[in-house]
Amino acid sequence: SNPFEVKVNRQKFDILGRKTKNDVGLPGVSRSKAIKKRTQTLLKEYKEREKTNVFKDKRFGEYDTKITPEEKMMRRFTLERQQMYGKKSIYNLNEDEELTHYGQSLAEIEKLNDIVDSDSDTEERGALSAELTAAHFGGGGGLLRKKESSGQQDEEEKPKSRKELIEEMIAKSKQEKQLRQTQRESALELTEKLDKDWKEIQTLIAHKTPKSERKDKEVEKPKPDEYDIIVRELGFEMKAKPSQRMKTEEELAKEEQARLQKLEADRLRRMRGLDQEVTKRKPSHVSADDLADGFILDQDDRRLLSYKDGKLNIENEEKEEEEEEEEEEDGGKEDDENDEESEEESANEDEEDVAADSHSDLESDLESEEEAEGNKEQNKHKTKKNEAQNVEELNPEMEAAKSELPYTFTVPESYETFKSLLAGRTVEQQLIILERIQKCNHPSLAVGNKAKLEKLFGFLLEYVGELAALDVPELRTIDKLVQPLYNLCQMFPEAASASVKFILGDAAHDLQGALEAKGHAAFPGLEMLIYLKIISLLFPTSDFWHPVVTPAFIYMSQLLTKCRITTLQDVVKGLFVCSLFLEYVSLSRRFVPELLNFLLGVLHISLPKKQAQGYTVVHPFTPVGKNLELLLVSDKKDLESWEKPNLPLSIVTGLKETNPTTVNHIRLSCLALCYDLIKKCAALYESLPSFHEIMHPIRILLTQHVPVNEYPEKMQERHHSALKELESKEKHYTPLICEKKKPVPLKQFTPKIVKVLEFGRSQGGSRKEQESKLLIRKHRRELKGAIREIRKDNQFLARLQLSEIMERDNARKRKVKELLGSLATQEGEWKAMKRKKRKN
Repeated sequence: SNPFEVKVNRQKFDILGRKTKNDVGLPGVSRSKAIKKRTQTLLKEYKEREKTNVFKDKRFGEYDTKITPEEKMMRRFTLERQQMYGKKSIYNLNEDEELTHYGQSLAEIEKLNDIVDSDSDTEERGALSAELTAAHFGGGGGLLRKKESSGQQDEEEKPKSRKELIEEMIAKSKQEKQLRQTQRESALELTEKLDKDWKEIQTLIAHKTPKSERKDKEVEKPKPDEYDIIVRELGFEMKAKPSQRMKTEEELAKEEQARLQKLEADRLRRMRGLDQEVTKRKPSHVSADDLADGFILDQDDRRLLSYKDGKLNIENEEKEEEEEEEEEEDGGKEDDENDEESEEESANEDEEDVAADSHSDLESDLESEEEAEGNKEQNKHKTKKNEAQNVEELNPEMEAAKSELPYTFTVPESYETFKSLLAGRTVEQQLIILERIQKCNHPSLAVGNKAKLEKLFGFLLEYVGELAALDVPELRTIDKLVQPLYNLCQMFPEAASASVKFILGDAAHDLQGALEAKGHAAFPGLEMLIYLKIISLLFPTSDFWHPVVTPAFIYMSQLLTKCRITTLQDVVKGLFVCSLFLEYVSLSRRFVPELLNFLLGVLHISLPKKQAQGYTVVHPFTPVGKNLELLLVSDKKDLESWEKPNLPLSIVTGLKETNPTTVNHIRLSCLALCYDLIKKCAALYESLPSFHEIMHPIRILLTQHVPVNEYPEKMQERHHSALKELESKEKHYTPLICEKKKPVPLKQFTPKIVKVLEFGRSQGGSRKEQESKLLIRKHRRELKGAIREIRKDNQFLARLQLSEIMERDNARKRKVKELLGSLATQEGEWKAMKRKKRKN
């Protein structure tokens, strides 16, 4: 009827022949129907949620036909007894436990039944009996009362008099006293008897040997068990104590800087000779009885009084002050403390003179002036003598302090100052200087220290290259300097990588320029090889790409392929680069073809010209040319006298001796090193599938061309071990298999019929697919409807609970108002009564 409660469901298209059910919807009507339905079903369940109106028969075995009636009765009887003897209260959790104290139960102790153990003749712990209390504190009336008994006495018996009761009480107390005495005597007799019996038994149990016999017989003590030893050790072990917190890097740097500054100040004091003077001036020990009357002031500023024409002579005082200032300026060139001592001595002598000539102010002015001048000259001579003696004594200690290294250094700003700082120092001193430079100029101590230390890395790297470029390279010094290089690289990785990349870029530029100008290039000097070695120590070489290591890789590969080999030094340099390559790829196992080609070429130049056939040689080695037999040794005496010495790296700079025997030994050492590198390559690349193909030329050369029998035994052993390492590796080939594919069917010419469905309906293939889709769609629709109904049920229950809460709150408010109203009326009536009383 209400047009606002009518919802019209419009359709987009009018289709002929389709009957529509829900053209017009009534949401108000449907909502009222849903609410009515929920009040009949959900509300009823909500109100009866805590009510049980079902009777259950819980008798044991009532509906079990397998149990006989006798068994049922026995089982029910036992269950009943168990319930009777069970816990009486569900809250008494400690009913089965009995708490004790020193072996006595707490329940008995709480009854306060104390045991009388007093040996005195007085009453039991001051407790009075019932008769005594009745006689003395009963007031007289209690004496005539009948004494209640257990029912054995007759009720008709006459009550006892007061006298009879007192006599009976006295007799009872005497009886109790006699009984206690007899018990005490019997206890004493029993203890004496037990003592005697124990002495007799004790002699039988343990017979102690006398001391004289014990000394003769050494009784072996049983060794303590390991467990007991560990327990004792744990007992005496120190318990953990709280340690100091870990200090930050900045705090450690500040402490180290303060320590070095203190040491440097001590060294400077010793160098100037001030340390001994300070110790000399230390006060001697003063006893407690000393009156301290012989002290002398450090300075005495008092002046001699002199008069001229009846007035004070102020000019003399001014002259004296000027002279003193001049003396101080002259002495300022020397040490400060020496001047203080000389002033003290002069002041002491002045005091003596003043004490001797206490009446000098009464004499003439001329005499006082002459005496003052004489005293000054004497003081000057004495101070000069003392200074000369002090200098002679302090000279050796001052020289020792001067020879010590300073404890604080500033970072050098140029390479020349850095080089002069390390010049003439031993390796240990150089390391100490570098360490102290880093500690005194830590980046956390000042703002500009970081840039200074970054420069220091470049200076140190340049210094290492300079040491390597000497005629006699200082390799041990370079080895020790790697540690400070590593520390600086860890502190400033970006600056270190930049300086190393700069060196690599220069070297690569020089190599490229030589190749463009001449067409060939020579191996670099020893300093560049050492730089390559240092790179492997400072930076990670196993990364796939690294801003420093990757350019070093490329540079080393260019050295092995572009640099010609004309001398024995070139061979040593190339083998050194090969060993560096193996060190670089030891973790990543990266394949380096230049390495294997160079080793093949080294074996090639150790063969005579006639046998160099059957394999290919790669540049820089050539099958025909001048330097083919560079490592060939034909002298049998040199072959026999060779012993495998390690190749010193100093050979790179040049051979000192031109003795042919030593040259032949170096050639054999190069060949032995080549065999060792081949073994390492075989162990490194054994996992490659193409390992045998890669090593095939080297294996052919070792088996067919190398004259093994002419070499010494140690060289033959190396040859056989390298060959065995190459041939022992198994082939890891996986056969090629075509990928499995589904066979493609032949094309057929039968037409494919496709069923055209109506618009809007889901397209489906077979009937099963359509049915499954229909079921999925129905399930989805039902799920949505169920979720919607559950949501509406929850809303209905929430409204119901809210209305209940509102009703309870309203009822409570109403009752509170009623109570307040009744209290107000009572208070009004009470005040009215009070007012009436006041009026009356």
